Amino acid sequence: MKTNGGAVLAHALRAQGVSDAFVLHGGHLDAFLVACAEESIRLTDTRHEATAGHAAAAYARATADVGVCAITAGPGFTNALTAIADAHLDAAPVLFITSSPPLREVETNVLQGGLDQIAMALPVTKWAHRVTHVERIPDLVDKAIRIALSGRPGPVLLEVPIDIVFAPLEHELTYPTRTAPRAKPALDPGTADRILRLLAEAERPAIIVGGGMLFSPDSGRELAAFAEATGIPVVYSSKANGVLPVEHPYNLGNVGAIAAAAAGAKQPADVVLQVGARAGMALGGRSGAIVSHEATLIHIDIDGAELGRIDTPVISAIADAGESFAALNRGLADRPVSAPTGWVELLRKLRARTAGRFGDVAPHTDSGYIHPHHAAAAVAAALDPDTAISYDGGETPAWFVPLCTAPGPGLATGNGYLGTLGVGQGFAIGLAIARPGRPVATVIGDGAVGFHLSEFDTMARHNLPITTIVFNNGAWGISRHGQELVFGEQNLAVVDLERTAYHEAARALGCEGVEVDRIEDLAPAIRKAQESGRPTCVNVMIDRDLIHPNIVAMVGYSDREDEIAIPYYENIPVR
Repeated sequence: MKTNGGAVLAHALRAQGVSDAFVLHGGHLDAFLVACAEESIRLTDTRHEATAGHAAAAYARATADVGVCAITAGPGFTNALTAIADAHLDAAPVLFITSSPPLREVETNVLQGGLDQIAMALPVTKWAHRVTHVERIPDLVDKAIRIALSGRPGPVLLEVPIDIVFAPLEHELTYPTRTAPRAKPALDPGTADRILRLLAEAERPAIIVGGGMLFSPDSGRELAAFAEATGIPVVYSSKANGVLPVEHPYNLGNVGAIAAAAAGAKQPADVVLQVGARAGMALGGRSGAIVSHEATLIHIDIDGAELGRIDTPVISAIADAGESFAALNRGLADRPVSAPTGWVELLRKLRARTAGRFGDVAPHTDSGYIHPHHAAAAVAAALDPDTAISYDGGETPAWFVPLCTAPGPGLATGNGYLGTLGVGQGFAIGLAIARPGRPVATVIGDGAVGFHLSEFDTMARHNLPITTIVFNNGAWGISRHGQELVFGEQNLAVVDLERTAYHEAARALGCEGVEVDRIEDLAPAIRKAQESGRPTCVNVMIDRDLIHPNIVAMVGYSDREDEIAIPYYENIPVR
């Protein structure tokens, strides 16, 4: 058989160092799919294209490298469009490969034609391109991966029409490899010195890090060295969980720590060094609850469009996160910084108080179901410390994420700026492939788990050690509680579910499954699942009437007469 476009595509990917791809079969890409074995590219096939895309995004974060997702034309592409948009908003470098009908049959009403997939992809990718000649595949793959990984990471798309995938190669090609170093813009010494001067003068300095740390070489090591040298506490938005080890003395956890200092102790951070963390939803939006509007803001990001998005920084710089902390560490020799010890001690106390905020409530409510905080605490304590974690849902993450610790950067991932439900299973699959044989768990609401329930089959077929922990309250929890707050309990619409036996569905699809309705049985069930190495669903029955305090804020509930509450956004003022 002659070498064809599919084989060229597989060889081009391997030349770029790609060893894994997440796929769902489609005949358009058969010549590529069958060629992957010869190139030692492992294919993990899922049951829905969106899952394949989410898995590739989680793989990218866990490996700090490009993820690859291949899906077929038409509905395969449109099914994956949500995953593409999700990766775009959350800056995940994923190469999406799709196909299309033959170029020679354009505008003839053929199967899975009639869509301009490139036009649809352009708004939610860094670059999207249609391949029209077999010999262009290697250099276009090289270009796609460079774009995905450069600057602010993000998804790219290559469309390879079926007649290009199956077309024979007429002559030998050169296959580019990834040898060029990535661009890493750094702080100039003068800017570094200005930043250190502000930090040295601060009474309550804080460092906020975000997802920009994940794809920056040595960023965690440089951050740790800077925090240890200066005594400045570090907090993170959810994507940077794991950048500092959980036991690091200056790792103060989620950004909620400085929000608590501002709201409870009336001591907001007065100088904030924000590195690789975007202003917006993850940092309290325009509320000033996390980064006070009165604070002196220093903002460093690889993407200049993020600087000054909400508050204008006193100092801003377009720079790589790791290189920035390296420059600051060098500058300490001439301008030492020492944060007041009382400030970090205050944050430690507030963090401990927040973790124990529900410690005095009973593990079971009057209804007999498990209190969701106790469920979350039991899960967090029972999981193997080496467990990579995905989380998914509306209210479930509110209970779990504050207690979630990651064993390393990119190993705790969940719902992002698009607010996509149904990401949990795909993220878990990607994490499992990125870390063969090591434990993975997904903590997911019963609403979210239903989007891609068939992925239990994927976990079973690929024998992935994923423990799926379903917080089952028989409702779309965040939506139900939002309606109760805004419209009253008597005015609920399409927010109730059954307490479905998801563990039985998992068993039917080849996994293990167990239902837990007593708190004392939860930790043993999780430990047994992880020790077995088998994909397992632990279906946890929690109370649906309890609402997390953070959700009240998210819903925007207010009894004020001068504003109208609208869920998840700023309330509408009534003049």
